[in-house]
Amino acid sequence: MLDKRVGERIRFLRESNDYTRDDLASRANISTKFLYEIEMGKKGCSAEVLLELSKELSVSCDYLLTGKKNGSGNTEKAAIILESIDPWQMGRVENILRLIQEISRGV
Repeated sequence: MLDKRVGERIRFLRESNDYTRDDLASRANISTKFLYEIEMGKKGCSAEVLLELSKELSVSCDYLLTGKKNGSGNTEKAAIILESIDPWQMGRVENILRLIQEISRGV
């Protein structure tokens, strides 16, 4: 994958999240230099690196690649959060989400 626009989106999101290049590189388990090269469109990255960057930036890989969101960005962020919850806690989380849904509907 070598597309300058992908790097621009990564840089924009990194800055929007107030991450330094060192912060994001460390979180994604890559070197700061490699992240710089990705952001500048000088190098591409593997699917694994793209996935790590997307997780840390709370967006989908599709968004990094195309700039198009599937549905709302909030859905993607919620899915990432839900994936991090221990399975034994999911019953509680589902109950909380149902309550939030009822409140939002004015029930």
